[in-house]
Amino acid sequence: MRTGLGDGPPLVFLHGYPSSSYDWRHVIEVLPEQEFACFDFLGFGLSDKPRDHVYSLMDQADLVQGVVALLDADEMVLVAHDMGTSVATELLARDLEGKLPFGLRSVLLLNGSMVIQRASLTVSQKVLRGRFGVVAAMLSNERSFRAGFGRLFSSDHPLSAEEAADQWVLLAYGGGNRILHRLTYYLHERVAYAERWHGALRGWGGELELAWGMLDPVATVAVLDAVVGLRPHARVTRFDGLGHYPQLESPGAVAAVIARSARIGA
Repeated sequence: MRTGLGDGPPLVFLHGYPSSSYDWRHVIEVLPEQEFACFDFLGFGLSDKPRDHVYSLMDQADLVQGVVALLDADEMVLVAHDMGTSVATELLARDLEGKLPFGLRSVLLLNGSMVIQRASLTVSQKVLRGRFGVVAAMLSNERSFRAGFGRLFSSDHPLSAEEAADQWVLLAYGGGNRILHRLTYYLHERVAYAERWHGALRGWGGELELAWGMLDPVATVAVLDAVVGLRPHARVTRFDGLGHYPQLESPGAVAAVIARSARIGA
């Protein structure tokens, strides 16, 4: 967390599955100086990883509210990727209900399968969701992780060996790879809470933008089209040559969109 810089509202970054807040480091490095909060959801990165916990996005949204309370700010800018986009839509739903204890100046959503029926889930996601998920988690290893994670990147911006090693260390910290089947619970919730979260996308009255790596093999163009169908007037930035992790593939391009969306330095 960086404080005391910039004159706008704080930026709050929400990461995705199966990674961590580490995903945002290059973007933060090139953004204009601004107060921000970047943290790991429970079960991810360097956070605690209780074995028998139900990893609900409702709890993760509560965690966001707790982190924001530490900022002591009346409003903030939300930037979310992948799984984090559904945490963001839960926060939008709470705002619509008048239950969010802070204001949202703007929201930027990157490559998240918010309309899961249109997504192309990976083989590992499908297995981890199924009856043999616990076995798949127990058998997970660095080699299989590197192979699967690497497929999410575009051919022009491939996953580096160094990045893959770092991501695996963070995933495996505290045995996190052994609870992958539990961490995929959010996929179930994207079905269970579809009406609530899609309704938030349609009905929230603030500034909401989308930024999308168009070569994403999971949160595909079909997902983007479905989200735009829910939010037809949303501003969309399309990164034609990037995959599922635009913030890692081209942090400068993503930082430029965040700065414009948040009106940093304006």
